[in-house]
Amino acid sequence: MSSDDDLLPSSLIGHLLELRARLLRAVVVLLLAFFALLPFANRLYSWLAKPLLSALPAGAHLVAIEVASPFFTPVKLAFFAALMLAMPYLLYQAWAFVAPGLYRHEKRMARPLLAAAVALFYLGCAFAYFLVLPMAFAFLNRVTPVGVTMMTDISHYLDFVLVMFVAFGASFEVPVAVVILVLLGLVTPAQLVQARGYVIVGIFVVAAVLTPPDAISQLMLAIPMMVLYELGLVAARLVARPKAAAAP
Repeated sequence: MSSDDDLLPSSLIGHLLELRARLLRAVVVLLLAFFALLPFANRLYSWLAKPLLSALPAGAHLVAIEVASPFFTPVKLAFFAALMLAMPYLLYQAWAFVAPGLYRHEKRMARPLLAAAVALFYLGCAFAYFLVLPMAFAFLNRVTPVGVTMMTDISHYLDFVLVMFVAFGASFEVPVAVVILVLLGLVTPAQLVQARGYVIVGIFVVAAVLTPPDAISQLMLAIPMMVLYELGLVAARLVARPKAAAAP
């Protein structure tokens, strides 16, 4: 007959084995996506460079300062594209590992929050690519001094765009963050409404730090974040009502 001391190590080993298996699955899928996208790495970079190239004057183009940049930069982009493509599966593996330890009501709330977080991150990246980057590069091209040709290094451009994708993708998670704060009981919807003024000031500070130094880009990040904050308040009220009704 096994004692509790014997069950604890075996349970821990079982969790570690499951974690290893799920990590291996995630790595395999990520590598498969990477090698599938690798032949299209140069095409992916050409697509990513469109917002800048469309804003440059005639005759201007991107340059490769480092010797190996023409090879490594598209490969780096292919890896990040594979990461974005495989993200739903990677999150599913994380969810499948954590879910058995959650209560039924926690699972019921976590699923839509996880799906919303993924969709909002992709939406933020698309918003940055199709709207923010073209306007930001058009502004930077206009303020370039006379006699100076804007010729950006391909590696620096990729780093800049990836930072913008992460910044806008993370910023679009505001509704999910608001709902989670309410679910955890850290704040109430009424407190979030009262703090709206401070939140708006914080949003503009974050937008000023994350975006290029022009008012248009700052507004294009700040305004969606404010709208998303209000949507988060609506969702938080809907979440708080069932909790209040269930309370004795």
